Amino acid sequence: MKDKRLFEEFPPVSAKEWTDKISSDLKGADFVRKLVWKTKEGFDVMPFYRKEDLEGILMPDGSAMKDNNRWFIRQDINVSDWTVANREALSLMKKGIDSAGFIIGDPSSVNEDNMRKLLEGIDPRSLEMNFLSEGMAREIVACLRDIFGSSLPDLRGCIEADPLGRLMTNGTLCIPEDKGFDYLALLTKDTLPFPGLRNIRVSGRNYKDAGSDSVTELAFSLSMGVEYLDQLIRRGLSASEAAGKISFCFGTGPDYFIEIAKLRAARILWSLILERFMPGESSMPPMRIHSVTTAWNSTVYDPYVNMLRTQGEAMSAVIGGTDSLTILPFDNAFSSGGEFPGRIARNQQLILKEEAFFDKVADPSAGSYYIENLTSLMAEKTWQLFIETEKAGGFLSCLKSGVIQEKILSISARRRSDISRRKEVLVGTSKYPDPDERITPDAVPLFSKGGPGEIVDLPVRPVKSSRAAEEIEKIRIAVEKARVRPEVFLLTIGNPVFAKARAQFTAGFFGCAGYRIIDNEVFRTPEDGTKAAMESGAGIVVICSSDEEYAQVAPGIFRSLGGHAVVVIAGNPESAGELQAAGITNFISIRSDLCETLNYYNRILGIN
Repeated sequence: MKDKRLFEEFPPVSAKEWTDKISSDLKGADFVRKLVWKTKEGFDVMPFYRKEDLEGILMPDGSAMKDNNRWFIRQDINVSDWTVANREALSLMKKGIDSAGFIIGDPSSVNEDNMRKLLEGIDPRSLEMNFLSEGMAREIVACLRDIFGSSLPDLRGCIEADPLGRLMTNGTLCIPEDKGFDYLALLTKDTLPFPGLRNIRVSGRNYKDAGSDSVTELAFSLSMGVEYLDQLIRRGLSASEAAGKISFCFGTGPDYFIEIAKLRAARILWSLILERFMPGESSMPPMRIHSVTTAWNSTVYDPYVNMLRTQGEAMSAVIGGTDSLTILPFDNAFSSGGEFPGRIARNQQLILKEEAFFDKVADPSAGSYYIENLTSLMAEKTWQLFIETEKAGGFLSCLKSGVIQEKILSISARRRSDISRRKEVLVGTSKYPDPDERITPDAVPLFSKGGPGEIVDLPVRPVKSSRAAEEIEKIRIAVEKARVRPEVFLLTIGNPVFAKARAQFTAGFFGCAGYRIIDNEVFRTPEDGTKAAMESGAGIVVICSSDEEYAQVAPGIFRSLGGHAVVVIAGNPESAGELQAAGITNFISIRSDLCETLNYYNRILGIN
């Protein structure tokens, strides 16, 4: 038995035989329409893959780690009181983090004394250190040199300078662009003696948090990286020196396999780019990737679902081969954070590492026919957009002309539409809501300022981060603040299967706005249902029945209610024209736009 090959008694089955069998089982239904999945990025994903599907595709040469899949667990620390920030960093190290992001609120406070307070008792071999400050980056490097001295080779992390990212999100810089690149070149030269310290952070997560898809995020991030390379080489640095100081930061969204493929494709494409800058060189600086769970799909309502979202996102980033990871606290959409959310976010990574052993296998998705093909598709589509951007003048030129902003806004608008039409689901917000949930008094929802397409008088049109749930949440918050909570009476009548199914749909639909839902058993007669609806005093009565029965029961119910409530039909029956002629003009169905429809009913009920 030991010498027998597993399953050798079964004959091999070709891909054509699989396809023929599936087509036979479909009984004439279209194979592509039924089983081929189209992603947000426009990929056609097949229902099955086989070994031969790996022939001729781009495949990454393993992950960043050849022998394992270790990553740094990062949490950010706001630095206002330098001593307090030091105590927080030491405490977090005891609780499992090995990477800290020091967010320095006041750059003018950067000096050696304060930096010594911040880093007292911290061994650079035990903690990756990252610093984000709106200035004084060179001074931070000088302080690190003085503080660590002979330990400089052990220093790991990044001085997160990103003038292009700041220009993109703010619309302007505090100094002219050329001087900004001059400063960046000097900063890069300052860090050359520190092999483990990078000083440029390409913030690709800005695109993801503005609503872009993974292809757009990756293509524009690579273009931004090339812009930095080009500008630094012009200022006397070699391509190898410049590339070795660039770190990428990507947002990790909810599309599990897509996000794995994105990070794997990123390494392929960045290596191809570096080959053009460094032809003939046998070794090139590895791509350094930090991942952050995206704020785009975090929600105010049902916030504990955010834990599930970020856990899946974290798994994608780790399997994809990220070098470090930040999980945003589950309450990031409405709170400045606290001990409990921070502990959960930290422990989510500890579970992946210490209990699920995600760090033990290098490039764990390697060889998966599906993920390898997805990686190849991601790489090809990204490369096309990257080349288009470069042909149009490169990142900076496209940012100034608005090409990048228009692309992101277009994708963001499409995704918002998909969410409002419930093609893309936010559990607990756009589907399966708890209508009785209320925002806690201390919760302050964070909404983006201005509209996503707002034009402002700045040198560059800013790319603003936002959340997908914002419009639905604003509708619901308006309902919470209303003098009287709206009520929806479900008048279930006729065929019990259709009646209850449409009642369930209606409860979920109006529940997204926090309306009180009055559910009922199926009424025996329209008169019974009308009487109960009148007694409830509900402002909206939704008739829930089968398409065939609406024409028989709905007009009578409408006349009996006599304008005491807004009458709505759950569904889109063929008799809609006949019902409209009888005065019933309100319908909801799976085709209804959630935000547009709920805003309409809010206006009817006098809720702004």
